Amino acid sequence: MTAWSYSSLSTFKQCPKKYYHLKVAKDVKDKGSTATVYGQEVHTAAEEFIRDGKEVPKKFSFMDPILNSLNKIEGDKRCELKLGVAKTDDGYRPTGFFDEDVWWRGIADLVIINGDTAHSVDYKTSKNAKYADTKQLDAVAAALFIHFPQLKTIKSALAFVVSKEFIQKEHVVEKKDSYFATFEPDLERLEGAQESGVWNASSGPLCGWCPVTSCEHHRTRR
Repeated sequence: MTAWSYSSLSTFKQCPKKYYHLKVAKDVKDKGSTATVYGQEVHTAAEEFIRDGKEVPKKFSFMDPILNSLNKIEGDKRCELKLGVAKTDDGYRPTGFFDEDVWWRGIADLVIINGDTAHSVDYKTSKNAKYADTKQLDAVAAALFIHFPQLKTIKSALAFVVSKEFIQKEHVVEKKDSYFATFEPDLERLEGAQESGVWNASSGPLCGWCPVTSCEHHRTRR
């Protein structure tokens, strides 16, 4: 099975046809929206502040309270940490982000490791946390337990930097395998599509933003 990430699986769930063109045929490129570019700039500013002590640009000064609170947490801070996990008959094991045997890959925005405890943070630039989805935290936590076997507890959070909200979730090593297991139903659907070659289109409110303009459901935004 082709390696997956939380974002790629989300794309498949949203629309298998979109996933096919972006990830399989690769005949369409998603240039990203203005919001996507903005999010990338926010991530870069946060990374440079935590990692290098570089001052946050004035236009992102609203992030200062959250970033300062994160910076005060003691431990080994790792920004934009690339993680890869391989799946074998014996279970999961760590592997490189681009290795041939990678089954899952993801990037943790910020990880702070202190002994047997870690903090895992994912920055969000949405206006508020109304539609917060913490399942991505489960996948990252599972990978962290695999890569850092000394960890017993991970305090995970979605940090909504605009609204200054923290959506928190605690993960424990005893449940590490169950965190990936929650994705199995969707992964089975993805694997079925890969085997059958059937990638059905799904119509929805986001079709106007889809880069697959050849799709019968595509429509120009007004």
